[in-house]
Amino acid sequence: MPQIDEELNRLREKLLEMWDLVDYQLTSGRDAMANADHELAQRIIKLERKVNSYDIKIDRLCENFLALYTPVAVDLRAVLAVLKINTNLERIGDTAEGMARFVCKLDRPFDPELVELTKVLVMYDEALVMFRECRTAFVKDDPKHAKQIIKLDKALNKIYRKSDVVITNYLQANSDRIPEGLALLSIIKKLERVGDQVTNMAEEIIFYREAKVVKHKGKKKKKD
Repeated sequence: MPQIDEELNRLREKLLEMWDLVDYQLTSGRDAMANADHELAQRIIKLERKVNSYDIKIDRLCENFLALYTPVAVDLRAVLAVLKINTNLERIGDTAEGMARFVCKLDRPFDPELVELTKVLVMYDEALVMFRECRTAFVKDDPKHAKQIIKLDKALNKIYRKSDVVITNYLQANSDRIPEGLALLSIIKKLERVGDQVTNMAEEIIFYREAKVVKHKGKKKKKD
């Protein structure tokens, strides 16, 4: 195998290690949120330092690769995709940490009625599916799979758009749960951001494999 291919594989392996670490943060975050588990939330927060370490390491590997091999065409797109996916993974790790910090402030689990009304667990599960399917698309170098992942973001956006009204109505009838309602609203906003970040990663897979820029394509159609 040519040296350039070996180095590309090394980059991909490091990225997948980081991906799995962030997956653990997200998955644990769901359990921590559902059960107001402060201990688990603290573990998620502590992992952020390790995620940041991966972020720096992968950035340096990409910089060295560009300097040593001056790649072109598909190899250049591959390393650029790794760079951008790395950035989005780090941001998802930040988001998971942020949600865990909200959990740490809870003195009791979220009201099951509020959880049901907001569909936050449905939203969380959809975000996890997107995140994991995106990893599969990356491993398989499958742009068609990546395109399907982008479509899944609509479900998260739909729940997010309704959350303000749902939580406002709930708090009007349950004024003793205002801190809880505001915390859940913040978590929902962060989950919507996870969907955006996974979409960004899926777009990079499409760019890498097909040399097509799909970013903002949906926004342009809406303006027409």
